Amino acid sequence: ERLAEHGLTAHVGTELEFIVFKDTYEQAWDANYRGLTPVNQYNVDYSVLGTGRVEPLLRRIRNEMTAAGLTVESAKGECNPGQHEIAFKYDEALVTCDRHAVYKTGAKEIAAQEGCSLTFMAKYDEREGNSCHIHLSLQDAEGTNVMAGDDEHGMSATMRHFLAGQLAALRDFSLLYAPNINSYKRFQPGSFAPTAVAWGHDNRTCALRVVGHGRSTRFENRLPGGDVNPYLAVAGLVAAGLHGIEQRLELPEPCTGNAYTAGYAHVPTTLREAAELWETSEIAKAAFGPEVVAHYRNMARVELDAFDAAVTDWELRRSFERL
Repeated sequence: ERLAEHGLTAHVGTELEFIVFKDTYEQAWDANYRGLTPVNQYNVDYSVLGTGRVEPLLRRIRNEMTAAGLTVESAKGECNPGQHEIAFKYDEALVTCDRHAVYKTGAKEIAAQEGCSLTFMAKYDEREGNSCHIHLSLQDAEGTNVMAGDDEHGMSATMRHFLAGQLAALRDFSLLYAPNINSYKRFQPGSFAPTAVAWGHDNRTCALRVVGHGRSTRFENRLPGGDVNPYLAVAGLVAAGLHGIEQRLELPEPCTGNAYTAGYAHVPTTLREAAELWETSEIAKAAFGPEVVAHYRNMARVELDAFDAAVTDWELRRSFERL
């Protein structure tokens, strides 16, 4: 509704990655989720052979999501053993969020029926995590992409303000993009997950990546993982962008090198840090109101209290005999 007041509609695409195991969900539970067998034994990023090895499962997911009204655009292997991504065509923001939820639940149910399991958790192990890059563009009432323009990066003034708002709110809104303890394990230097509050033109080392040209001009937020709540994340993108438009924020120069080592501000590294930033954020309070801010701060508090009371495998291995 706030976008509509500006004569705009958000169009969104989400890219969910997952890791598939030959073990059933029940076997994974009984094994404490350790020692599971991935469906691929090596990096199958862009490998035709690697996806062919698990094609019966991928085909069922693609076909049944098509029957559910989603439009499949691609299926590809990823870097972590057993890791894959199926991408769907973008649509209006709320439609995409609904379809994201249908796909995520459906994929798990299909995997269970096929006698295997898959996880969307942000960081299953020390290798590459599961991301959920979110693409967003804006259209006016005539269906024209208002992000396209004639500056050196093919962007309009509207897009520059919208993107500047993303940078201004990125740390404050990290709780919306990375809502769980595990979410923050993805943010490692030199990984495929961002650590820098920076934007760049087709620069995958930045948290915000501008891609496309003409009617396909858009930006990608690379912060969210596969565990993200799409409704909250997209609400955050819209609120941040409107903050930039309404305050007419200026966009800094793009990062043209390695954002991991360029000295930019760092995204939060823990849920605790993200929750504190969210709780004190004037941008969040103005966009969502104090009750919503308090509610999701409490969500983080409940999660942190549960984690702080837990004894982890790491502690047992480090302490049982040696301390």
